[in-house]
Amino acid sequence: MKVSLSPDLEGKLARAAGRGGISAELLIREAIERAVDYDDWFIREVEKGLAQIDAGQVLTHESVGVRLEQQLAEHQSRR
Repeated sequence: MKVSLSPDLEGKLARAAGRGGISAELLIREAIERAVDYDDWFIREVEKGLAQIDAGQVLTHESVGVRLEQQLAEHQSRR
């Protein structure tokens, strides 16, 4: 696979790789791997959330408000 980069981006990449003491190629591979791993994780989390909605496991706006008020009251009482 070949990817074209602008001269400006190539310069930024070279500086970042130099600061990290690694090759630009390694920096690119690590960045791509992090981005792909994050996308995979994010999609799994969205799918979990959608499954919870389908199963009726949701909180109403009111119940969230009640929970927040309880947590704030607990926090205030600990002070």
